[in-house]
Amino acid sequence: MATTIFWIIVSILIFDYLLERLLDYLNATKWSKTLPPELQGIYDEEKYQKSQEYDKTNSNFGIITSTFSFVLIMLMLFFGGFAFFDNLARNYVENPILVALVFFGIIMFLSDILNTPFTLYNIFVIEERFGFNKTTIKTFILDKIKGGILGIIIGGGLMTLIMWFYGISGQYFWLYAWGIIGIFMLFMTMFYSNLIVPLFNKQTPLEDGDLKDEIVKFAEKTGFKLNNIFVIDGSKRSTKANAYFTGLGAKKRIVLYDTLINDLTKEEIVAVLAHEIGHYKKKHTLISLIISLIQTGMTLYIMSLFLTIPEFSYSLGVETPSFHIGIIAFGVLFSPINMILGIFMNVISRKNEYQADKYAKENYNAKHLISGLIKLSVKNLSNLTPHSLDVFLNYSHPTLLQRIKELS
Repeated sequence: MATTIFWIIVSILIFDYLLERLLDYLNATKWSKTLPPELQGIYDEEKYQKSQEYDKTNSNFGIITSTFSFVLIMLMLFFGGFAFFDNLARNYVENPILVALVFFGIIMFLSDILNTPFTLYNIFVIEERFGFNKTTIKTFILDKIKGGILGIIIGGGLMTLIMWFYGISGQYFWLYAWGIIGIFMLFMTMFYSNLIVPLFNKQTPLEDGDLKDEIVKFAEKTGFKLNNIFVIDGSKRSTKANAYFTGLGAKKRIVLYDTLINDLTKEEIVAVLAHEIGHYKKKHTLISLIISLIQTGMTLYIMSLFLTIPEFSYSLGVETPSFHIGIIAFGVLFSPINMILGIFMNVISRKNEYQADKYAKENYNAKHLISGLIKLSVKNLSNLTPHSLDVFLNYSHPTLLQRIKELS
């Protein structure tokens, strides 16, 4: 049985890799040397060619990085890499929880070292070449350190709790794990912008002026109580612009990138915010949270049924069955179901985006939203003509052309 599980794992990883390459090829068939008719009035010829070059560069780089990861995982599988690191962890600690923490710590540390050159190339070569990068080496290093510390505290803390519950309750641990993860998800939804974002970026209240007056005016018109409007220094790392809505109830807040304020007109910014407020009014944030909680509970329950099967550990070459090795095997085996769930979530997300666009159209101005979305897409050199299969499988948002069609 262990051998069968091993080859199923290998087959799933190969399928995932080949599917990525198929999507790369299909997207490449949409590239054009001349400006397509449907993009007339959105991109000019020069900007379009630059966006094509940016997309090709990222696609080729993505093939290199994903191939590297694929080869690495295959080497781990065929040459007993997981067993090696499991034995290495057991040489230093004996407690099952500590073994798991040391095991994952080693894997993630080495993975980060191996992937850092790719990250550096992406930021300081590709993004720099196309005029997006504003990150300094100092900021990059500090981000790495802060991210690593957060990963240890949050990831290590959750893993410790989950394994502790597993130790005292066996296969029913999933109920406790679901509760802990659910509380964590709700906590992050409420306080992410207050607690985590300030570690990496400065957030300052939007200054009084025409923009704030227009936002407040719209919020009052739609009965949306809004006390928290913040500007984040996104230009610290990139020239790309964005805005997002976070939190629930009294903790809800709108965050505008400083680049967004510089690139869009007052009316376009309010139209983009009207879209974000539309998400709140339609309860998309709450519904997505509930769906994610249900999906998490279902995944944990299924995982609890399989983790007690020692063949999961044997399939990865580990002779001593363990929780952490079982998680790795289960994660791969569950990925086809996870992909289906991801498609389902993307379908819902794209539907929600259309609804939020409609809300902005009915309560503010469709023309300003369209012009704002076009400016953001052009400035960010977005690929406006991805293949439909890629959109169906991976896109949480409709394409710009689809949104314009619905808004017009």
